[in-house]
This record gives sequence, C-alpha cells and structure tokens, in this order.
Amino acid sequence: MTHDASQHDGDVHRPACPQSSTGGQSGGCPGKFNRRALLIGGAAAAAAGVVGYPIAKRLLAERQSVFLAANQSYSTDLAATIETGLVEVGFDFAWVRGRRVLLKPNMVEPSRDVPHMTTHPAMIVAAADVFLRHGAKVTIGEAPGHVRDTEMALAESGVGEALRSERLAFADMNYQDVKLSINRGRHSGLDHFFFPQAVAETDLVVSMPKLKTHHWVGMTASMKNLYGTLPGIKYGWPKNVLHYNGIPQTVVDINASCGRTIGIVDGIECMEGDGPIMGSRKHLGLVAVGTNLPALDATLARVMGLDPTRINYLQFASEGLGPIEDWQIDQRGERWQKVASPFEILDLDFLQYLRADGALVT
Repeated sequence: MTHDASQHDGDVHRPACPQSSTGGQSGGCPGKFNRRALLIGGAAAAAAGVVGYPIAKRLLAERQSVFLAANQSYSTDLAATIETGLVEVGFDFAWVRGRRVLLKPNMVEPSRDVPHMTTHPAMIVAAADVFLRHGAKVTIGEAPGHVRDTEMALAESGVGEALRSERLAFADMNYQDVKLSINRGRHSGLDHFFFPQAVAETDLVVSMPKLKTHHWVGMTASMKNLYGTLPGIKYGWPKNVLHYNGIPQTVVDINASCGRTIGIVDGIECMEGDGPIMGSRKHLGLVAVGTNLPALDATLARVMGLDPTRINYLQFASEGLGPIEDWQIDQRGERWQKVASPFEILDLDFLQYLRADGALVT
C-alpha cells in the first residue's frame, strides 16, 4: 500500500473516523443545543466584545465520546474491553482493514520494580489483537525519552518478551530515519517536527499511555504520551528542545501535527504523587478509550480529581483539537463520576490550583 504523505498531513484535524450518532449521558449538558441560535448570538456577542473567538469556537466544537470500563485487571479479557470501547465511541473497524496502525505505549524509564510507571504489556498485546483481527497491519513503536538503550527498556518493561511471544513487530523510533513535518499547531516557537519513519508512514497512531500525575503539567495521558513519537537522535534524552519551547505548547503542537490518532489508556495500575517517574502506585482498575484525545484526557482529568480547564495543554487543545467541557463529551460505559478517585499531587501551588472543586459530586 503506497502512503500518500500529503493526504496524511491534510487529514490532521479531522477525527480518526466517523463518530457514533447515538445519544448518551453528556455529564451536565444544559438543554438542547441550537447551533443556528448560537451562531447568531455568538456573532452578536463577539461584535459587542463579550465573547471572544476562542470561546465561540469551543462552543461550536463537535461532540465526542469517551468510554470508561471499570473493574479491569491485566488478567481479564482486555481485548474484549478495548473492542467494546472502540465500538462504543464510534470507531469504524471497516476503515482500518489493510491500513497501518502504530501502537505507541509509554516506556519512559521502565523498571521491573516499578510496573506502574509504564504501559503494561497485556494492554499492548490486547490492543494489537483487536486491530489484527480487523485486518490492520500493526506495529508497536516507542522513543523512550530517558533511556538511550531501547533493548534495556524493552526488557525492563516486559514489553520485549510479550512482543516476541506474540510475534509482534517493534519500531525503535529513537533511531529511525525521519521525515520533516510542518508544525500545524503553532502554539510553540517550533516551525516543524522530525517524525520517525514509523509515525510518518502510518495511517493511525494509537496512543497507549499509563495514566499518571505529572510534576510540571499536572497529568500525563494520551496527549502527553505523543512526546514519545519524536526521536532522541533529533531531540535528545530527555527531550529538552521540547521543554524549552513549553511543554503545554509542544504537547498540543505534536498532537496537531502527527496525523490521525486515537487513545487507549492503561488506567489499571496508575501513578500518583511525584509522577511521571518518582510517584507511587495507585490502583484504579480503569481502561479508557476515545477517538479524540483532548476529550479523552479531559475525562480522565476529572476521574483524577483535576479540572481540565485549568490544565494548560488541554486549554490550548480545546481551541481546535477537541472539546474538554463535560457537557460536550458523551460518556459511554461507566460515568466518570462513578469511578472518580482523586490522585495525590505534589503540594505545590501551581499543581494544587489544578484541583477541581466538587469534582466528585454526581
């Protein structure tokens, strides 16, 4: 199958696939949504200087669905859970047949003694099984940000053994040939990104993070996980080029530039406190699935007891990549209010500010 790079780049801002047209809990939607009235009223308000363009654009954003499955473990039928989740959020399995799918786990600084730091191998194998059964060409790829020795990362995380057992291909994206792509987000000062071959030539990137707190931006989930799509040979270990240009800004820019994405989140054994590396284990037993990463991460922020509208990269993302307001997100599976369990975060003012007042009120 020949890859059309120009077509791939041009699809960046479209959803990964058609969304479900069925209704569902909206988590507090204020009545019926009248798009025509909003357009007229919003234009008048903007003209009067009351409502700015970013707010109007956020109000008009397309609704998205997020699926949450509770009571999960690494020994349950995770493939069935993932497939159910993808169906519930409207993923088109017919579209994926014959296409290339890249599963991107988190292997930031793996250690057999800290399994709650990286994506569990059972999650990766289960997701691969789902896409393979629907005719996709699956590769697992990662560019660990703190580890130059990818073979060591594969061994310490247990991912290497699992992939060999299932005969699944792995792409070491820290050392692959790269392709220059324009920065389509434009929140940071970077003009372009160098994406490795595995990203540049895929049809769909599946972000598969471990749900964790983050000592600089509050949380890390499906959007932040895409830092690992950029190669160490260009961005270093750690990727300080990105840090210097602003973590929230570069998170959004990478998400806007890397092509079609969906998310499957390992929220079974999580990390709280001084994440994403030095934190403590937190059992949540959750698997989360979404075809829109801002909506997915906003929902998980609420599960963690954080206010997504106070998390900078989600604020930026809401201006064009997807909705983060609760009433704009249709909940599938469990309601987030029923599985919410506040994560411990560091006692720093800028992190405590992210706490959501009344987040657990149903």
